[in-house]
Amino acid sequence: MNEWHIQSRSHACQSCGQEFRSGTSYHTLLFDEKRELLRMDICVDCWGRQFAEARDRKGFLSHWTGEYEAPPAAPPEAIRKDTAETLLRKLVELSDPAYLGASYILAVMLERKRLLRVKEQLRVDGRRTFIYEQPKTGDIFTIPDPDLQLDQLEEVQRLVSSLLEHGLAGPPGPEASAPASPEAGPVPAEASAPVDPPPVSESAGSPESPLPPEVEPAAAAADR
Repeated sequence: MNEWHIQSRSHACQSCGQEFRSGTSYHTLLFDEKRELLRMDICVDCWGRQFAEARDRKGFLSHWTGEYEAPPAAPPEAIRKDTAETLLRKLVELSDPAYLGASYILAVMLERKRLLRVKEQLRVDGRRTFIYEQPKTGDIFTIPDPDLQLDQLEEVQRLVSSLLEHGLAGPPGPEASAPASPEAGPVPAEASAPVDPPPVSESAGSPESPLPPEVEPAAAAADR
């Protein structure tokens, strides 16, 4: 199974084909199709006719509502360092298991800045998996929990700091995850944010975490 990936919001109902306009309400469904989580965006009318109150019968795993926003015009290309969100997108698209911990940490950073929201928590192939949404674009990110231990956390944080500072040059070698040297230069402000595990749905419960109490986050309900 491709456990981590990005799925963009549709610009039209995927049931009847009606185009969404800015401010239009829509429903997002998450299905398990052939061992892959697939997204479906539908209009309010199709939800009422085909899917309302029928989670078990229709087989979808999760559901939430949103308000469509037309995508903004593409900004001019500029040479700049990666932001946490652009870096997360690159790592998820790369789908390299070596970056799983870094992707998880970046998602946590973005959630704490309210740039991503936890929409759902699922268990996929025995692994806890978070479904994040980017509120402005409607894109959803499927991020598995790497179950980081305390002795792994510092190394992953340093890798994230290095990636934010220097970008993604290619698949990580032995030196890519090594602690950054003092000569490596200043770390971007994004990389210095405290790193906690993401909040989870209150209904799902919070599993035991290896992190010490001083970095434990407050539990927050997933935004449905």
